[in-house]
Amino acid sequence: MYTVVDLFAGAGGLSLGFQQTQKYDIKVAYENSPYMQETYRKNHPGVDVRDDVCKADYTEIQKKYGKIDIVIGGPPCQGFSNANRQKSHAVSQNNMLVKQYLRAITELQPKAFVMENVSMLRSEVHRFYLDRRDISVIKRYNVPTKETTLGLLDAKLMFEEIKCYIEDAALAESDYWPEDWYAKLNVVYKKAKNLAKMEKALDKHEKVLRKYAASDYDGGDDTPIRTASKAAFEGIMQYYDGVLAAEDIPAVIEPAVMYQRMLGKLKEIRDNDLVVERWDYSNGLSAIIHSYAVYDYLKAILEAEPNGYALNARVLCAADYGAPQKRMRFVMMGIKRSICADVKMPAGSFTSENYRTVRDAISDLSDVAPVDSLEDDTGMTLEEPTEISELGQKLRDSSILRNHMVTRTTEVALERFRAIKQGQNFHSLDESLKTNTYTDVERTQNTIYLRLNYDEPSGTVINVRKSMWIHPEHDRAISVREAARLQTFPDSFVFYGSKDKQYQQVGNAVPPIMAEAIAKKLAQQLNKALADED
Repeated sequence: MYTVVDLFAGAGGLSLGFQQTQKYDIKVAYENSPYMQETYRKNHPGVDVRDDVCKADYTEIQKKYGKIDIVIGGPPCQGFSNANRQKSHAVSQNNMLVKQYLRAITELQPKAFVMENVSMLRSEVHRFYLDRRDISVIKRYNVPTKETTLGLLDAKLMFEEIKCYIEDAALAESDYWPEDWYAKLNVVYKKAKNLAKMEKALDKHEKVLRKYAASDYDGGDDTPIRTASKAAFEGIMQYYDGVLAAEDIPAVIEPAVMYQRMLGKLKEIRDNDLVVERWDYSNGLSAIIHSYAVYDYLKAILEAEPNGYALNARVLCAADYGAPQKRMRFVMMGIKRSICADVKMPAGSFTSENYRTVRDAISDLSDVAPVDSLEDDTGMTLEEPTEISELGQKLRDSSILRNHMVTRTTEVALERFRAIKQGQNFHSLDESLKTNTYTDVERTQNTIYLRLNYDEPSGTVINVRKSMWIHPEHDRAISVREAARLQTFPDSFVFYGSKDKQYQQVGNAVPPIMAEAIAKKLAQQLNKALADED
C-alpha cells in the first residue's frame, strides 16, 4: 500500500475515494476547521488529523511514519482575478495555501501527487500578484509574468494630496478605519440599490453606527479622506434624526467607503510587499504591478529539477465518473519522471447519454421524512426500499440514516417552493414572489431556489442550504444527506457540526466516486512502472 498525506482534507471526500481502492494508507491529514476535523476523524479512524498546514514539519512526519509516497489535497486558491472582483481586498490570503501545498511536495518528494481545485485554475486569468519574496523563485524557474493594473480609486474621487498616501504609510494608517467601522458602513452601501434593504441595514446597525459617528478625529488636521469620513457619519446621524432622506444616503457615504477601499488596498500592497512597477494617476489611481498565472507557477517548479515530476492536468467532470452531478474540477496529477514519464488521467465510463441522475441518487429516500434540528438527528432506521437504483444500492450501505436534516422553511420560502417546477429557479417566479429578497433581483444566480430535476444530474453541489435547493417532488429543501448522496458519500459517512457546517462540508468536498477513479488510475500507473523496475 502507498502511504499518503492529505492536505486541506475537509470532511475527507478525497481521502475516502483513495481508501475505497484499498491501495492507499492515509497516515496524516491536515484540516484547519474544527468541524471538518471532527467529521474526518470519526469517518477515518486511525488517521493522524492535524490542524495548521503552515506549521507542518515534514521531517517529523517521515521520522514517525516513514517515507510518504503520495501527497493529495485541494488547497484553497482564489487568485485575485476571480475572487477579488467583488471584494475590497487586493490580495487573497488563501494564495499562500497553494504555496504550502507546493512546500509539502518539495520537502516530502513523494512518488506522486494529486491536486484538486476549482476548474478555472488552469485558466490564464487565474493569477497571483508578485511579492518580493517570490522574485528569486520566479527568476529561477522562469515563470512568465506580466504587468497588471490594480485599480484603487476612480477619477471622480481623486484629490491633490493623493500621492501623500502612497509615500506616507503613517498618514494612510491614521485615516484607515477600524475593520468593524468599514464592515458596517459597507453593508449599508452595498444595499444602496434596494432602498428598503438599505433602510433595514441602517436600522439594524443603528446603535453601533451612532457610536462610530460620535467618535471624532483628534490628533491631526483634516485631510480629504477624514473630511469624507466625517461627512459620511454626519449623514448617517442626520438620517437617524430625520433630517436626511434615505435615498440621499448612498451619495453621502460613497466617497468615504471608496477611500477606505483604497486605503485597504494600499495596506495590503505594503503588508504583502507587492512589487509595484509604477503608480498611474492618468485615470484615477492605479498600481501597475506584476502577476503570474498560478498554473504556470506550479508547472514550472514541479517539472524542474530537483523535483522532476511529469504532469497531466485536466478539468474533469464528476458525472463522467458516475456522480449524479456535473461538477467541474481541475485535477493535476504528477508522478516522478524517473518512475513514469507519461502520466494519464482516468477515462470516464459515463457520457451524457447515460449520466446518473438525481433520481438515481436520492429517490429511495423520497418517502423518508427529514428532521429539521440537530437534536432530532439521532438516526432513523430505514426499511427496505421497493425500488432502488444501482447507485442507490452503492450509497445505501447503512440501515441507520443520519444527516437527513433540512433547514426550516419560512412561509415566504414555502410559497416560492410551491411555485417552482423541476428545473426552474428563482427567475421563474412571478414578480410578486421576488419582493423582500436579494438586493439585485436580476443578478441573482440561476442556482438560487433551484428545484432539482429528477431525471438529470444536478449542477455543482455547493452549500445547498444557502442556495435554497428544492427537492424534485417535495416542497422542502434538500437535506444534508441528500446533498451528500449527490456528492456520492455513502450513508455510513456521517457529518458533524451545526446544520450549516454540515451543508458546507458536503458542498466543499470532492465526490468520492471521482476521487476513487483518480486513485485507481494513479495506482495502476505506479504499480506497472515500479514492477517494471524490479
